[in-house]
Amino acid sequence: MLRKRTPIRDHSAEANLFARRAFTAFVFVLILVAILISNLYNLQIVAHQTYQTRSNDNRINVIPIAPNRGLIYDRNGNLLAENKPVYNLEVIPEEVDDLDAALDEIGKLISISEQQKDEFLDDIRHNRRFKSQVLKGRLDEKEVALFSVNQHKFPGFSIEARLARHYPYGDTLTHALGYVAKLNKKELAQLEAEDLATNYRATRDFGKLGLEKFYETELHGEVGSQSVEINNRGRVLRSLDETAPVPGKDLVLTLDIGLQQIAQLSMEDKRGTIIALDAKTGGILALYSNPSYDPNLFVHGISSADYKALLNPDRPLINRATQGRYAPASTIKPHMAIFGMEEGLVTEQTKMFDPGFFQIPNVEHKWRDWRRWGHGHVDVYKAIEESCDTYFYDIAYRAGITKISDFMAQFGFGDLSGIDIKEETTAILPTREWKEGRFREPWWRGDTISVGIGQGYWTATPIQIANSINILVNKGRHHPPHLAQALRRDEQVELINNDEKPPIVLNNPRHWQIALDAMHNTVTKVTGTAHKAFKGATYDPAGKTGTAQVVSIAQGERYQADKLKERHRDNAIYVGFAPFNDPQIVVTIIVENTGGGASVAAPIARQVMDYYFLANPISQGQKEPQS
Repeated sequence: MLRKRTPIRDHSAEANLFARRAFTAFVFVLILVAILISNLYNLQIVAHQTYQTRSNDNRINVIPIAPNRGLIYDRNGNLLAENKPVYNLEVIPEEVDDLDAALDEIGKLISISEQQKDEFLDDIRHNRRFKSQVLKGRLDEKEVALFSVNQHKFPGFSIEARLARHYPYGDTLTHALGYVAKLNKKELAQLEAEDLATNYRATRDFGKLGLEKFYETELHGEVGSQSVEINNRGRVLRSLDETAPVPGKDLVLTLDIGLQQIAQLSMEDKRGTIIALDAKTGGILALYSNPSYDPNLFVHGISSADYKALLNPDRPLINRATQGRYAPASTIKPHMAIFGMEEGLVTEQTKMFDPGFFQIPNVEHKWRDWRRWGHGHVDVYKAIEESCDTYFYDIAYRAGITKISDFMAQFGFGDLSGIDIKEETTAILPTREWKEGRFREPWWRGDTISVGIGQGYWTATPIQIANSINILVNKGRHHPPHLAQALRRDEQVELINNDEKPPIVLNNPRHWQIALDAMHNTVTKVTGTAHKAFKGATYDPAGKTGTAQVVSIAQGERYQADKLKERHRDNAIYVGFAPFNDPQIVVTIIVENTGGGASVAAPIARQVMDYYFLANPISQGQKEPQS
């Protein structure tokens, strides 16, 4: 039997194969080590700063610090809008052993409603327990004192203070100052669109109306920051660095709080508005709309009951000075007189006979004068001082609406006045195009006649009327009305630019003086419509009364206020200035549904001017700043 031979192994070949495999493995390991070293070098040397920064970001948190809002002062340095500390009762839940028991005990000291408890418990469920949460806001002095005495019994509870806007004069200045309230999503989106959101990271309040809204950027200031070290749970361990916020600029107004208070007192329970301007600059000395409301209600969030109370037919939320639309009535007769003389329709010597009505040839309808039997023979002076309607019906009819509108637009009618408040309307200066666009009807010649006495389709805001009178008083020079005169921070004062607008240039400058002389006669002559209201004044006033019809009266019928609904009665208007030879103040008064300008509005203007020139202290009913 043959035995099978075992093959002889080639040991040298196996050794070579092993050596090649070992070398390959060694090279592979070497490459891996090289890659590892390269990555270690890249992480620790090349990218060290990047990862160090990212590490610090996880360890260091930047907390924004809200700036203090700028204050608001009147022209004499009286504080009109301030920042007052508000005290909140806050709790750090993790520091309280038995929260329910603690809430029950503290409820024996401070009244805490079930709603406040529920909101607090909801807050702590959605936030980390080491963060402070508000249990009750806006504690009064008694509540602060009671808690402070017993604070040792309530570990984890504390009273924290923050600054909140406060308006010490309450409803006296609401429609001028406006107010601030909680910053909402829409406003935040607007700030983001304007690339300003970063500056509002710690801000709770935002200007909603009036000057607070118009000068929001200047009043707000610049946000600060605090760098703090935190642990992996987000708890603050220590403060590392701080950049102080820059407070907002203080706003100095042209308003005089004393005159503003007189305006409020003189309006009593009437609906309407009072505007007083500095005749030299257009600065607003007083701007009051009645009824008003307390802006402090909105600062901390107004209740539904309080807000519902403001939604009444008297519309206190409307700023009548800039949003009210009224027929300017006879207050525009001085303007119409200048217009008629400029157009050559009348002269200083022209006289016409007023039988008490005006008629278009071959038309039966009669446009009545306020004096049923007429004014007899009338020139331009008598037409203004006695407020003759027929005289101005005739001018309007012969001129036509286009020329009237073009001329009156120079006085600011039908346009924004330029006041530094965003809540303003242009009202209506009628034109042919306006009527065709609004009613799809042509302009009839009869439409123009009522426009000649500031009625018909013509409406104006009180600030437009005041501005137009100021232009007239200054013989064409135009100082736009404004509330603010300067911004101030520390010792630096920045005047707010209130440049004049281009003046109105007449063909015959004497026409200015004729209209002004007639306005002087309105007050000084016994036959003038405002003579009774200003009798005995120690200064030299001039002005013009107006009575604006609210509803039409049928042809042939007489106006009888007692037979009309209260809201359908005439509006009373007065515009005036003083002293006559060197005007310092221009006033505009509109009182809704109260009758004639001579009997209602002019006496109110007298009170305002008396205070301005005589500096009388506010008598009974003086309103002190609210604490």
